Amino acid sequence: QVQLVESGGGLVQAGGSLRLSCAASGGTFSTYAMGWFRQAPGKEREFVTTINWSGASTSYTASVKGRFTIFRDNAKNTVYLQMNSLKPEDTAVYYCAGRRNGNGIYTRRSDYDYWGQGTQVTVSS
Repeated sequence: QVQLVESGGGLVQAGGSLRLSCAASGGTFSTYAMGWFRQAPGKEREFVTTINWSGASTSYTASVKGRFTIFRDNAKNTVYLQMNSLKPEDTAVYYCAGRRNGNGIYTRRSDYDYWGQGTQVTVSS
């Protein structure tokens, strides 16, 4: 049973930074593609960023490019999301997701096999 547990969310002022972590257990993390999605109140869950199993390939949604960075530590079974220059529109619940056999770039919710419970990020203006 694969479990993903996010941490690091919180309240931050606009322009500030947060680092989210997602720790995986129960599976072979080093073979998974990992992604971050977010869901704001009243909106659909949307893709934010993804990283392949090795960390060599990443992709970002346009609104976070240049501000957010995804990276992973396979020795620690953890993927991170460094968020800088945060804006109020980044306010959402952020979800970590994992996909088996993850050598590619995956941007759809249906691409992923495992999900975390989410962590709240609130950016005040």
